[in-house]
Amino acid sequence: MFIDRARITVKSGKGGDGCIAFHHEKYIEKGGPSGGNGGKGGSIIFQADKSQYTLNNYRFGKKFTAKDGGKGMAKHMYGKGAEDVILKVPLGTVIRDLKTGEILCDLSSDKETYLACKGGRGGKGNACFATSRNRAPRIAENGELGEEKALELELKLLADVGLVGLPSVGKSTILSIVTAAKPEIADYPFTTLVPQLGVCYVDDENSFVLADLPGLIEGASVGKGLGLTFLRHIERCRVLVHVLDMEHDDPLNDYKIISNELDSYGVHLLERPTLIVCNKVEDDLTREKYELIKASLEDETHPVLAISAILHEGIKEMLYKISELLKDAPFFPINETVIDAYKIVDAREEAKFIIKHPEDHHFVITGDYIENTYHRINLTTDEGIMLLLRVLRELKVEDELEKMGAKDGDLVTLCDFEFTYFA
Repeated sequence: MFIDRARITVKSGKGGDGCIAFHHEKYIEKGGPSGGNGGKGGSIIFQADKSQYTLNNYRFGKKFTAKDGGKGMAKHMYGKGAEDVILKVPLGTVIRDLKTGEILCDLSSDKETYLACKGGRGGKGNACFATSRNRAPRIAENGELGEEKALELELKLLADVGLVGLPSVGKSTILSIVTAAKPEIADYPFTTLVPQLGVCYVDDENSFVLADLPGLIEGASVGKGLGLTFLRHIERCRVLVHVLDMEHDDPLNDYKIISNELDSYGVHLLERPTLIVCNKVEDDLTREKYELIKASLEDETHPVLAISAILHEGIKEMLYKISELLKDAPFFPINETVIDAYKIVDAREEAKFIIKHPEDHHFVITGDYIENTYHRINLTTDEGIMLLLRVLRELKVEDELEKMGAKDGDLVTLCDFEFTYFA
């Protein structure tokens, strides 16, 4: 089954917690702290694979979760790092963040990878906190939490040339003649239900990938017929071949219908070099219609050719013309909202914490920085709790609470940690 869109949830693994331990061995006094660090959590990585052709593996909205890192242990033993989860997708897969709607990456070359969710860093054991002033620390870090994202995977076929036109104008026949592809061919609309790809060899030096896209109808750009389902596969094509059936009553009107749908869909489709192919030119009436089309539409970027796919006439001229258009055809961006690979962020722009006052005598501390810091502190010891309070004091959380009118005895919440405020 050809599946070209899927929604999944991915979650990376949490880093392993650091260990609080002390060296105990016969004849060795004051062995000192020996708690090891935790291992890193597994990451979620997408990889483009040319052996994949559909998104069938993701069709049921699965959730993919990487394992957590191993916990640190005594005797300076580090926790085991979890293996990354590699999700293979076809070439041409676009990954979009469902929450923001932004395109995160476009995997268009073999073995290209994208790190979707980074695994959490392992926490430090108490051996890392030993100093000349504190030789027996009872402090360790918890592992960093993993990330979780809801993603949409969308496959947009990688083809140099796309065949477009109304249903049953001969697109599948053309593909079967010029490539080794074997599409279904019949005299009823929507014979082609899924896109078909084939490699076309013009000569020993020139070749291109040709896509036979399902027939479009009026209203395709708003979802009628098979329109929206397959219009997106045209986005990558550098050259369009618009096939017209000269046996139709008004092929010029057919051309206008499809052109309007391409224009309504957007993404600069009408700006691409387009070869207009008049198919089934086999008698005086059809040749007369071809001459009318040629006089009305032909220009430098829209050459018009006459062929007969059934009789194999004009096919070679068509291939040479397509090859000629491809030489000068630009590459069009698939979407202008792709996230940059690198961003410069000024840390001063983001507050390290925010205090909310949802009800009387209750304050809630939120913010990515302070919440991440909280989750990394091991609160199972008194020293860990003192470390948390020292962090809150250094961030001047108490000063902010006082400004907001906190009174002695008010409840303050940070994640799942609660304490009573006293000035």
